[in-house]
Amino acid sequence: MSVPTHNVQIINGPDGKPAFVVIPYDEYVNQHGGNDLIPHEVVSQMVDGATPIRAWREYLHLTQEEVARRLGISQPAYAQQESVAKPRKLTREKIAKAFGIRADQLDI
Repeated sequence: MSVPTHNVQIINGPDGKPAFVVIPYDEYVNQHGGNDLIPHEVVSQMVDGATPIRAWREYLHLTQEEVARRLGISQPAYAQQESVAKPRKLTREKIAKAFGIRADQLDI
């Protein structure tokens, strides 16, 4: 666990009571391990029209062939899954495991 800093900002709500706490980003990442974050590059690619699976694959610098090999399927079969806007839950879980991320990081 990280040592708390005194660089914390408390934001009061309309009623004058504390409503939010702002902590330095580095402290947040240290507390949460950064594992629940989605990189800006992934979000940007999705804004530009990429599916979450494609955006993550490209962010991780993987080819479709490499991901297909990790999944034990052909590259055309993987390419089809990558083009689907909302693949089945089991498919997302398998692909997330091949990427080394959590399945909910593909469910956006």
